[in-house]
Amino acid sequence: MNDLNFKASRRNMLKGTASLAAAPFVTTFGMMAARNAQAAATCERLTQMIASPYGVVAPVLDQTTGLPLLMLPPGFSYKSFGWRDDVMAGGKLTPNAHDGMGVVRSRRVGRSTELTLIRNHELGTTSPANLRLTDAPTYDNSGTGNLPAGGTSTLILRDGNLVNIIPSIGGTMTNCAGGVTPWETWLTCEENTTDRTAVGGKKHGYVFEVSANPEETTAQPLVAMGRFRHEAVAIDPTTNFCYQTEDQSPASLLYRFEPDNDSGVFNSYADGGKLKAARVKAIVSSCYDSLEQINQSGFGAPYMGDEYELEWVEIADPDADPVTGYNVLGTNRSVSGPFKQGWEAGCARMLRGEGIWYHNGKMYIVDTSAGSEGCVWELTLATQRIKCIYVSQTQLAGNNVDNITVSPRGGILCCEDGGQSPDELGNGLRLFGLSANGQPYMFAKNNINFTADQYAAAGKNLLGGTGNQLGSEFAGACFDPTGRTLFVNNYTPGITFAITGPWANGNL
Repeated sequence: MNDLNFKASRRNMLKGTASLAAAPFVTTFGMMAARNAQAAATCERLTQMIASPYGVVAPVLDQTTGLPLLMLPPGFSYKSFGWRDDVMAGGKLTPNAHDGMGVVRSRRVGRSTELTLIRNHELGTTSPANLRLTDAPTYDNSGTGNLPAGGTSTLILRDGNLVNIIPSIGGTMTNCAGGVTPWETWLTCEENTTDRTAVGGKKHGYVFEVSANPEETTAQPLVAMGRFRHEAVAIDPTTNFCYQTEDQSPASLLYRFEPDNDSGVFNSYADGGKLKAARVKAIVSSCYDSLEQINQSGFGAPYMGDEYELEWVEIADPDADPVTGYNVLGTNRSVSGPFKQGWEAGCARMLRGEGIWYHNGKMYIVDTSAGSEGCVWELTLATQRIKCIYVSQTQLAGNNVDNITVSPRGGILCCEDGGQSPDELGNGLRLFGLSANGQPYMFAKNNINFTADQYAAAGKNLLGGTGNQLGSEFAGACFDPTGRTLFVNNYTPGITFAITGPWANGNL
């Protein structure tokens, strides 16, 4: 199909879904710029992975349990630690649902190198008897019945060996992802806007700051950062602006928090600031030819090379309650209060904002449902230009990319969250890297499929009722500051891995 016919077909498709309760505001100048833009995107999506520079993966024995929990390339090895039900400081057992994670501090302690990782647990509610993070500073511990069970645990490693697991925040809900700050803290995000005030509890849907020293954590919500289904955050260290993703399909926005106190110290975000949402103001290159199409639907159906210039629209009430039955493109949806305000101002709709990571003046942003199986955007902060650098059309090219990280060498690594991910090696979700031109390649594959007896022989319980966890997602991928060790979580049964090997053989 030629370019003119392609664009005509896209216009006709989008017209059928363009009725709005409140049409997004688009300036005459913006429309003129859109019509005159040069469409230079490739109008394609990826359908398969390329050969890995690290070689073909195969089962590798865990140095801790002796079980072949992961498939890795030749020369790579790993240790597991911080399993669900491992004993934490204070005697409680480690929760499950290991999700977002970051290395918040690296320092010398005597002759040892000490790393502090903070790890999310994406849990909703449970009975008081089963709460595991109650030794931590707690946000919501009142009300009747089940209590918020999500939160974070802090892992202390010295010279690569785990020395302690400490409950570091509790009483929060569905702590999915988050992000590290330049001042050695972790921002943990609630992907849940439940209102528990009717039972004596509190509203949820906020960001909380967790210190590298757990006793310093206040467990106070950062209300000015917005109340919505938060996924992940990343901070521009030149401005201390915090970019945030929203995971409420199919009505999500990309946000930026501009703090009143930009000193970049622990608890500075508690002084408030402005919440803004992204809107496309100009086309650089695209398979679409109007700003209205792009802001309404183009981010959800991107193509390789689509590139736009963003502007930021202030959200007047960041703490607005969620709205049910709200008209988005002719369909009634449940949306966040900030989304409603941004949508009515013509902001760019994403489908499901997921991982986000800062590296070298750029933000790497994931939409896990865009383009069919997920995409990655690259936002250049100095110019506010955002470009689609990867988009999957099939599970073979990437199955719902979720968390993302960038190595100190600049290599992009993605976590899958799409189910079994069948390929030539069978079932099992993957970690995959991106080449310099956005082509995906397999780096690791989930191999967790064992019997209760095999777990028991390794000193672990079956955990979760089934030994087959090939469809359990990777999450929380992050490198230590030297780039020698990749840390990553397995969501279920709940395991943290430390992977080392010949990174120089590829771009990670």
